[in-house]
Amino acid sequence: MPIVVTIESTPRRTFATVADWPGWSRSGRMEADALAALAAAADRYAPIAAAAGTSFPGPDERTYEVVDRIEGGAGTDFGVPSRVTDLERRPVGAADATRLAGLLAAAWAAFDRIAAAAPESLRKGPRGGGRDTSKIVQHVVESDQAYAREIGVRVKPFGPDDRAALDAMRAMMLDVLRRPSDGNPLADRKWPLRHAANYITWHALDHAWEIEDRSAPA
Repeated sequence: MPIVVTIESTPRRTFATVADWPGWSRSGRMEADALAALAAAADRYAPIAAAAGTSFPGPDERTYEVVDRIEGGAGTDFGVPSRVTDLERRPVGAADATRLAGLLAAAWAAFDRIAAAAPESLRKGPRGGGRDTSKIVQHVVESDQAYAREIGVRVKPFGPDDRAALDAMRAMMLDVLRRPSDGNPLADRKWPLRHAANYITWHALDHAWEIEDRSAPA
């Protein structure tokens, strides 16, 4: 079966996102660029699926079908796949909710492992920009606290070194995402369950892969 993809685009940036594999979303200038980046990321995503105990399409099974194209916005231009798609508004059964939560848990574990193994100083961009490892970790932890609120999980602010608070927050977030959903936004806010799983997983993996890429020699 084809891998179902949605396209979110503006004149400046395009995201290609796999509807049923949270976090598998890459961007490019044009649609073809985004689809090429998505396909190139498959082998990086495969270990996440394996860690979650989920069967992932092999290289010979990866054909892609774009089923929806939506207009992006300021978030898209900024570099995040921010639009909620119709596919993300589908109901989620118990088994699928457990699967989505498992993939997020695997992405968090990968982020933690990659960040722990990385040097503090990461290779800078062509203009000397880019956060070092501890700043990326801080950003991800702080962002996850905001995402927790989006799905109805309330936590007191904490720093990136408070492992007990981080583990407790993640456990509560996963508990929310494991529950079946009718596709309506969680906690009467904006994100349906599928979008929450997609966005939070994407953010963790995007920064994990950034750390990997910027740890490698130029």
